[in-house]
Amino acid sequence: MRVVHDQARCASIGMCEDLAPDVFEVRDDGALTVLDSTPASERQAAVRAACEACPTGALRLEE
Repeated sequence: MRVVHDQARCASIGMCEDLAPDVFEVRDDGALTVLDSTPASERQAAVRAACEACPTGALRLEE
């Protein structure tokens, strides 16, 4: 699984960071950083939930 982030669509709301803080981080300047674009298997459920929760659809997964 690989996380793909569309910065142009991202509103930096932070739902992804709330659900998977070791994978997503909203920086002080408001930009989202994907800390781990290929998360370990034990993190994949949280990452999937974070991607599905993104209100702007800026996150998607490639299997």
